[in-house]
Amino acid sequence: MKKNYDIAIIGSGPGGYVAAIKAAQLGQKVVIIEKEDVGGVCLNWGCIPTKTLLRSAEIVDLVKKSSDFGIHINDYELNLSKIIQRSKNIALKLSTGVKYLLSKNKVDLINGTAKITNKNSILVQKIGLDDNINISSKNIIIATGAKPREIKDLKVDGNVVWNYRNALRAKKIPDKLIIVGSGAIGMEFASFFNSIGTKVFVLELQDRILPAEDLEVSNFAMKQFEKKGIKFFLQSNFEILEKVKDQIYISVLNNEKKTKISAPHILVAVGVVGFTDGLGLDRVGVNVKSNSILIDEHCETNVKGIYAIGDVTTAPCLAHKASHQGVMVAEKISGKKIIKFLKNEDIPSCTYSNPQIASIGLTEEKAKQLGYDLNVGNFPFVANGKALAMGEDEGFIKTIFDKKTGELLGAHLVGAEVTELLSTYIIGKGLETTPDEFLSNIFPHPTMSEMLYESVLSSENKAIHY
Repeated sequence: MKKNYDIAIIGSGPGGYVAAIKAAQLGQKVVIIEKEDVGGVCLNWGCIPTKTLLRSAEIVDLVKKSSDFGIHINDYELNLSKIIQRSKNIALKLSTGVKYLLSKNKVDLINGTAKITNKNSILVQKIGLDDNINISSKNIIIATGAKPREIKDLKVDGNVVWNYRNALRAKKIPDKLIIVGSGAIGMEFASFFNSIGTKVFVLELQDRILPAEDLEVSNFAMKQFEKKGIKFFLQSNFEILEKVKDQIYISVLNNEKKTKISAPHILVAVGVVGFTDGLGLDRVGVNVKSNSILIDEHCETNVKGIYAIGDVTTAPCLAHKASHQGVMVAEKISGKKIIKFLKNEDIPSCTYSNPQIASIGLTEEKAKQLGYDLNVGNFPFVANGKALAMGEDEGFIKTIFDKKTGELLGAHLVGAEVTELLSTYIIGKGLETTPDEFLSNIFPHPTMSEMLYESVLSSENKAIHY
């Protein structure tokens, strides 16, 4: 069987399905090839299920401090299987919704594995069938996402050694958990398991947690996590002493001191690598480096007509980046003029732990390295009435402006709901707002969003409430 298309997309994650819908809306004939669940890793195994678990953790944390609000909850019971089932149900609901949107926009969906045979052809092996489909397409978009990065000598077995998929399907609450890596994935799981009663140890090779974030944010967040009982080992290496069927024993070397730790599970959370296996990229000559497909500013590979978007390309690996790239590629193929190209400093980053972390643009350290003269503003949650009323007085909002031009270079937030607050700065940065323009607007009172305003005031040495 042979089918002809304008665009063939491999992978139905937030990059692939968004690209498909946009391209179809622009009049292209589109097919998506997906070997697993529609919606990809983000919807089924990443962004959505983890946030669902973290919502349960937030409620547990609120119950723990309910007496602060005059409500005495003397006893409660955690049902881990129900918590996990809820995350499954929500993922299924969204996946079903994506299938509907693809159908509504007349995008063909094939459940199978794809192999590119030349720059305009894909061989698809349908899942569960001895049936191949030859697809001919004017353009190919690779949106296969990423897989967990592995550690040598620590092979994931799904029992003692976990990756994020295993952590999402935990059968019981472990008494202890070792996590290797303190990036977003590591800290989100550390936060969840800590909240439901697990003793969590986090090992980090670098000298601070959340190393991609602003230093002030990283240091503050670590102190908050430590208050909750999470134990950190920074600048640390470890060796496996013994691994049996239900326990792992390791020795951690930290500050020239060795510490022995044991736990029923160790979670490998050291990032992801692009999924390029079996795609036939070498056969068609697509350039790949360290499992990342190399692309230009239009997301096109070195082979004309073959594009790559999302986690299978270079960092950062974020769902919203993939979706943005998907729209851009669909528009380029459809002949639309691309006005603004995607820059890494314009991509927001969010970690949904407790406390939450959100940022966009340059960190203070990076801005100084680049030679900027800065105006830096900082406003604490403890000085905001709504934050106090909510019992969320730990956190701050930091803004970084170019002293010479007034350009918003970066914003870095830590505390309750900052992942929702960040969007104001995203829009401001995109519109090239200056402090004067930002401060000419009225923010409603009492809200946590007032802190956005106050941080900008602080950057101008005009703080009113702090």
